Order: sequence, then structure tokens, then C-alpha cells
Amino acid sequence: MKAKITASTLDRSNPQPKPYEVSDSELPGFILRIQPSGRKVYYFSYRDKGGSRKRIKIGRVGELKPNEARRKAKTLAGDVASGTDVQLRKQIIKREKQLQSRKLLSWFIDNEYADWLDDHRKRGPETIKRLKRQFQFLLNRAMDTINPLEIERWRRQRLSQGISKTTINRDIMALRGCLSKATEWNLISYNSIASVKSYSVDRLTRVRYLRDEEEIALRQALDAREEDIRKGRERHNEHLSQRGYVLFPDLRKDTYVDFLKPMVILTLNTGMRKGEVFSLEWRDINFTLKQLTVRAEKSKSNKTRYIPLNEEALRVLSQWQDQERREQYVFSGRSGKPLRDIKRSWYNVLARAQIKDFRWHDLRHHFASRLVMLGEDLNTIRELLGHADLSVTIRYAHLSPDHKAQAVAKLTAPWLTANVTELRAVSYTHLR
Repeated sequence: MKAKITASTLDRSNPQPKPYEVSDSELPGFILRIQPSGRKVYYFSYRDKGGSRKRIKIGRVGELKPNEARRKAKTLAGDVASGTDVQLRKQIIKREKQLQSRKLLSWFIDNEYADWLDDHRKRGPETIKRLKRQFQFLLNRAMDTINPLEIERWRRQRLSQGISKTTINRDIMALRGCLSKATEWNLISYNSIASVKSYSVDRLTRVRYLRDEEEIALRQALDAREEDIRKGRERHNEHLSQRGYVLFPDLRKDTYVDFLKPMVILTLNTGMRKGEVFSLEWRDINFTLKQLTVRAEKSKSNKTRYIPLNEEALRVLSQWQDQERREQYVFSGRSGKPLRDIKRSWYNVLARAQIKDFRWHDLRHHFASRLVMLGEDLNTIRELLGHADLSVTIRYAHLSPDHKAQAVAKLTAPWLTANVTELRAVSYTHLR
């Protein structure tokens, strides 16, 4: 069908059971294609140098008016007349755009880096969230256009907002690692921020541990919480009993009302990380050897370590096992899967104990600090905590004042120990 493609032609071109086309009567190769669905599209048809018939999409009706589509068709006709294969050119441009999109930070994170982190890093999802949250202004940028100056401006701004140098260093390390992988996989030629050095920070930071009275208060708060829950269950069962409903189990028959108290006590006596406690399995506990195993795949250092269990830790685990009787995880939710968060219960206990500025991770600091204050050597503590090297464990050294005092005491003034006559002789010789 031939007709000049105009607005009135569009109105007359009604959908048919099969697709059909209208060829423009004035401009050869300018085509309107009508689908049974009613979709109408402009095309330009031409022959390449080899004589093969090809066509290229100009655009959809509604997006382009007929006169706009005609102008594009004329331009394409001129390109073809000059020897250009416009379809091949379009494919090349499309491939170039795809290659450029693969250099975008957002594309790389979503399509390549996230999967790699999931396979090789325990905190992969956290790293992805950090990158997208802190470097949102770079997500639609090509990775090889990110420059050190804008990163320096960004971190100066973060400092002015009161963000710690340690946090800023972690953010930059995450971005540097991401660009490093993009370089390794030949998506970009070099890591543009490899030269950005981290801020120098004091590694011997303040170590928060519980004073004796605070530990007593914490344990009392845990006991009080359990008693409150038991009484609450009794009141609720009394309410149900009066109405003839089925009662909930009596919590007085169990040693613990839930996982919180045994988790806290175990951490106080082992110094395990929260993630290690959450993923702890019954197979990791050897009651005969009085030993707990932190497996490599669940450890931050990717190394297996063994932690001896003292009397309190053994008793808590034994009581919890008798009560819980689940097959795999020591501490799990109702579904049997590992716990993910206990913040609400934990912070309520801290508030009840009137303990401030104390995180769950500080239970680990408390474990290490008490060992140091009891005179245990730092290397043993390093092995118990699973630190990769002693430079991390050294933060607890100041809690062992006796060791430093003994060293300083060795520096005794010579006139307090040497013969006075000998000292005078040395002095006269020196004066001569």
C-alpha cells in the first residue's frame, strides 16, 4: 500500500488481523508499519553496498510526528547515498553504549561486584550498602572518571559533619576495593583512587569494658527480665484459663525464658563476635573436651580457632541444650534459622542495668580486658579472640599496669646502687 505518510494517513490506518505496511509515495524507503495490536512504527528501508535489503527503526507513532519521522528518514537516505550502512552504524553505537554502561559504577556493583562479594566476603551485603549509601553521587559515573580530588573533597566534607576518620577510611577502602576489582577484570585501565591514602588514626582506641559493679548490674537485669517474662506468662495463662482456652507452656519449668541470657553469659566467657554466636552450631561444642570451635567459614579471619569453656559457659550451654533441643543452631529463631538481630532486647536490658555507652561488641572487649587484668599474656588473648596479628590485641596492653611498672622500676639511679667513691673517681676522670 502506497500513500503519503501524514497525520490523516495515520488516522486512516486501522489495525488488521495481520501486520501491514504503508510505503510513502514521495520518499522511497520511508515506511509506516501497523501491528494488529494497534502499534504503529516508522521505518526506513534501504539496500546496502552488497544489495541486501535492510531496514532501521526510526521511532513509534506518538513519540514522533509524521513530519519529524520524515526528516529523520531523509537524513538516513542521505547517509545511505554517501555509502554509509546506517543499520551497521546503529549497531556499533549501541555496542559502544553498552560498553560504556559497563563502566558505570552502579552497573558494575549490581552486575558483577555484588556476586563476587557474596562468594568471597562474609560482609558482602554490608559493603554493597555502604558503597551505594556513601557514594550515591558516583553511581552514574564511569569508574575511570572518578578522580582523587573529588574523593578528597568528599571526605573533608564528611569530617566537617563530625564523621570519624575510622568510618571515612572504611568507606574509601570499600570504594578502592571495588575499583581494584574493576581494574583486575579489565573493565577500566587503572584504579583512579589507588593513590588516596587513608587517614592516620590512633589504633589504641578506648576499650569499653564493664566495671565490677556494672557486670553485677547487667546480670541482675538479665535475671529481672526473665522474672518479668515469667510473671507475664503466668498472668496471660490465668486469663486464658478463666475463658477455657489452651494454656501456653509454663516458663517456670525452663532454666531460661529465651536465648538472651545464655547468649550474654556465653559471650562474657568466650569473647566471641556476635556473628560467631549467631551462627554457632551444636556440633561446634565438645562437652567432653570442654571446648568450643569457631569454624573458618564463620570467622572474620577465615581461620578456625578453639576456645576453652570454663565452668559457667559449660553450665549455661548444657542447660540451654537440655531446654532447647534443636538440631542445628545453638541460638535460633522460631523458624530454626540463625538469629539476625537482638537489639531491642539487648538495649532494654542495658537501660534496666543503667549501663551507658556499651555495645554488644563490648562484651568481647570485656572478655579480653579481664584476662589482661588477670595477668594473661597478649598472644594467648590474641589466639582466643582470633585476631590476625598482635597489633589489634595490643589495644588491651594498657590494662596491665604491673608489666609496665616492673619495666620502669628497672631504671634505678646509679648513685643509689653504686659505690660513691667509684662514682667520684669516674666524675674526676671525666672532668680532666
